[in-house]
Amino acid sequence: MLAAVTRRNRIAVVQKPVPRLRPGWALVRIRLAGICNTDIEILRGYHNFDGTLGHEFVGEVASVASAKDRAWIGRRVVGEINLACAGLGFRKPCSYCRRGIPTHCARRRVLGILGHDGAFAEYLALPIVNLHRVPAGIPDEAAVFTEPLAAACEILEQVNIRAHREAAVIGDGKLAQLIARVLRAARLRVVMIGKHTSKLRLAHLADIQTERVSSPRAHRSNQFSLTVEATGSPLGLALAQHITVPRGTVVLKSTFHGAANVETWPIVVKELTVIGSRCGPFPRALALLRSGRVDPRPLISRVFSLKDAAKALPYAQQPGVMKVLLRPARAGSQKSYREV
Repeated sequence: MLAAVTRRNRIAVVQKPVPRLRPGWALVRIRLAGICNTDIEILRGYHNFDGTLGHEFVGEVASVASAKDRAWIGRRVVGEINLACAGLGFRKPCSYCRRGIPTHCARRRVLGILGHDGAFAEYLALPIVNLHRVPAGIPDEAAVFTEPLAAACEILEQVNIRAHREAAVIGDGKLAQLIARVLRAARLRVVMIGKHTSKLRLAHLADIQTERVSSPRAHRSNQFSLTVEATGSPLGLALAQHITVPRGTVVLKSTFHGAANVETWPIVVKELTVIGSRCGPFPRALALLRSGRVDPRPLISRVFSLKDAAKALPYAQQPGVMKVLLRPARAGSQKSYREV
């Protein structure tokens, strides 16, 4: 099969064997895969990962290892990226899996990020327990956003949204756009603070208020009880602390290679609650897509063929570019999958 792999912080498209399946696993034929900022950070050295990149995908189950799972064959699916004890076949779960938080499994592997080949390929292998069926009516171009949309929905799991009337989202990139839409769907007034006119315009079209980060209004102190930092930069945290009210909540979503210089005194003096936030609930994300309350398709800038992945990743880093997708040549637009 064709796969886009990273080796020593460079990307190359190569031929490699189709993954072998363990009992309880499925082989997924990729229909679309999305390029994420994390993929770009990996090329800069994040996690020191060598292998097939990519963790955002929609595909269809081509084969399964166990006869009991044959009903999955032909199903259109998305997949959770954390491989935990249950999927890895450990009979005795780790302490995190026993506590019901497999995303922090002590034996965890992460699709396209840590110890497991990802979705920038014609096929990938995942445990059945990681898969979610995509409901009928959600097109591939929306379903491919399920994983990052779930990450945005995690904020609703971590924060009592009813305690807030408005929220700020710092950043105007792909994840920030999804976060703002999720918070708006939760009926909060949402203000996005960013620096790209075209990206802020996309947010405005989704009924999200916008401010340029260069505007003095964006830097007024103590404006928001809930602030989400999603700049993908070490510079966003200082602004988040500044604009959040005393005893407010700051949610951190950025992952980047390198360190951030942080003054912690505003956290102490203002008694801020700071929450790290990562992966989230796929069922909630799929429900938002199915209802149409969040439509991420306007965020798609361009679709590349998988064979052109080495061109697609630099393109995804250009100013003004939003979501870039990869499509394997054999994954046509026709509906060859079984709907649910």
